[in-house]
Amino acid sequence: MTFSKIRVRYAPSPTGEPHLGNIRTALFDWLIARNASGEFIVRVEDTDQARKIEGAIDLQKASLEWLGLDWDEGLGKSGEYGPYTQSERLGLYTEAVDQLLNTEKAYRCFCSSERLADLRKVQLESKSPTVGYDGHCSTLKIAEEDLSDPFVVRFLMPNNGLSELEDMVRGHLEFDNSLSDDFVIMKSDGYPTYHLASVVDDHHMNISHVLRGEEWLSSVPRHVQLYEAFGWEMPRFAHLPTILAPDKSKLSKRHGATSVLEYKKMGYLPEAMFNFLSLLGWSLDGETEIISKETLINSFDANRINSASAIFDIEKLNWMNGLYIRNMSDLELATRLTNYWEEFPPDDFDRKPNSDEMQAVASLLKERIKILSEASGLIAFVFKEEIQFELQELVQKRMDEESTKKILEEVSGTLSKMDSFSSSAIELELRSLADSMEMKVGALLGTVRVATSGQKVSPPLFESLEVLGRDRVLDLLRLAKSKIS
Repeated sequence: MTFSKIRVRYAPSPTGEPHLGNIRTALFDWLIARNASGEFIVRVEDTDQARKIEGAIDLQKASLEWLGLDWDEGLGKSGEYGPYTQSERLGLYTEAVDQLLNTEKAYRCFCSSERLADLRKVQLESKSPTVGYDGHCSTLKIAEEDLSDPFVVRFLMPNNGLSELEDMVRGHLEFDNSLSDDFVIMKSDGYPTYHLASVVDDHHMNISHVLRGEEWLSSVPRHVQLYEAFGWEMPRFAHLPTILAPDKSKLSKRHGATSVLEYKKMGYLPEAMFNFLSLLGWSLDGETEIISKETLINSFDANRINSASAIFDIEKLNWMNGLYIRNMSDLELATRLTNYWEEFPPDDFDRKPNSDEMQAVASLLKERIKILSEASGLIAFVFKEEIQFELQELVQKRMDEESTKKILEEVSGTLSKMDSFSSSAIELELRSLADSMEMKVGALLGTVRVATSGQKVSPPLFESLEVLGRDRVLDLLRLAKSKIS
């Protein structure tokens, strides 16, 4: 049999938030499917009930939706995961185990946890070349009444020969079967292990390609032998490179966020994250960095995934995200900021911006932010009832309170008489005012900046004053003046 259609699966476990490695796998799966007009399936692997965390699959779902990784089969509404949840398919695994028991390719093991612990201890102390189960129960003759005792089911691995695999990333792989022990395929609680469940599910779901992390390489001989025992065609496998931190260590919290949803909260754009993740172990031509989703779909080839570890460079992600922001229209950025602040309301706003204000502040911010979370701190003064600052911040270098007071009076008088309160007109008038007062323009503008924003650094001053409006600016200048005794 050959697979008639490309079908890939992303198979998260409900054990926590999806980390970057999980979602990179999902993204590569999705690209393979969309490139070949195939199908992308989401399957919940929840056979490890002890580690199950309520709501974890909802987080997986939210991550996929944020990045636009739509699925063809699998997850339904919140809490409804349907026939693609392993705990709902236990009968299928029991049937598969019975088939292996009947063909003597598996056996029941009654060994206690104490015996297994003692066995491992002896193997480690004797520096045995293989550490694992010794096949003690493989030749037991079991009476019917013995089946009331707790047992697991183990797969009978061949003790000679090779398990071979043509991996799309790593090429031809060979594993010595004698180095693999008889592994558990059904636990005593009646739930299958990952090894059995994933093979059975992939077969019954007609999965054509399996992408997973390189940490699963050691499991290849087990899965190869399971496929052979069932007489099933194997899907094509690709073991993806690990994502490392810039210092080549394992990516962890100390290097920043590891959950995709944390990056959403920090204000990264989904299209920038999509682009960035696609380049962690794959490239278009070795040079191009900014790649549209359409180009990625049309160009993606799993055979070009690199086997070397991928480096997660946060500086590159920041650069890429900033570039996506700068390439947006003011209206698009305003919409993104509005949606972002709806989900993650800023702490430093006293009121909600209206749509006109949003488009105005977007033009101020576009060249100054790399992530959306940086925006609120820069333009919070526009949406504050009261501007806070210390008097010493208002008084500029080589100025005193009296000269600062004079600046505020003169600026107020100049701005109140202007016909057009546009940024260009404001700039012209204030620069002329500085000349007429025989003072440095930087000192005058610095005083105005602190008085109207409470910040020493803000978006472009003249544009900010236009956004605030004449009446608000004059009120702020008056309040600043009142702070000087």
